[in-house]
Amino acid sequence: MIRHITLKSHARTEFIDITGDVRELVKQAGIKSGVLHLFILHTTAAITVNEGADPAVQRDISRFLSKLVPNDPYFTHSEGNSDAHIKSSLVGTSQTLLVDGGKLVLGTWQAVYFCEFDGPRERKVAVRIAADD
Repeated sequence: MIRHITLKSHARTEFIDITGDVRELVKQAGIKSGVLHLFILHTTAAITVNEGADPAVQRDISRFLSKLVPNDPYFTHSEGNSDAHIKSSLVGTSQTLLVDGGKLVLGTWQAVYFCEFDGPRERKVAVRIAADD
């Protein structure tokens, strides 16, 4: 069964911590052990697992990606968001996480981030949780 996390971004580029939403879906699923797949349903957004304790890390990643792939007029895509498409491809549109003991398995400092590169927009993340049998 596929579930969805719906969220609203508020800036063109933004990292949104969705760890709590993912944990809640694991709780609702009621599984003890398995895997959880997250998939972004958009071409100008991404998902990553990274530092959750210091927001400077998300700012640093965002700034580096903007320097690496600036929103320059030489792109030919008519919507003017080619940089967002490239950033989405670089960061990636899916993550697979583990569930053990009924809980999401993350390292001490890890959090799950929805990466917005072409906001503000309403977005969806598809989530599939598969229990070990």
